[in-house]
Amino acid sequence: MPLGLFGNKFSPKKTPPRRAQSLSNLHLDAAESRAEFGIDYGTVKVSLGGNEVAFENGLWVNETGGGAASHKEVQRLKKDNQNLHEENNLLKLKIDILLDMLAETSAVSHFHENEVKQLRETKGKKR
Repeated sequence: MPLGLFGNKFSPKKTPPRRAQSLSNLHLDAAESRAEFGIDYGTVKVSLGGNEVAFENGLWVNETGGGAASHKEVQRLKKDNQNLHEENNLLKLKIDILLDMLAETSAVSHFHENEVKQLRETKGKKR
């Protein structure tokens, strides 16, 4: 059997050289490199379901004014909610303190009533 039958079948063809060379970032000067690959990419905007949001200062801000609450209103409501939670916790603490004071006063009053009762009994036995 001649080797020519199988030799050409499994040897890959050479790829032709590329006609246009792509720009390599190694051949760009600093200004071009910064313009192409730098972090100065501007504002990122996304449109979903008719609402347009932009990524500004690490937060997604609603750009469209329809239907949804504005970013400032949401921030204000979150702050109000936080203040109400803090006030609620303070009021719960005050109630706990008042209940402790009431329990202490009740215990002292009960002790004094028992003491008065014992004194009346001892005074009644002496007569």
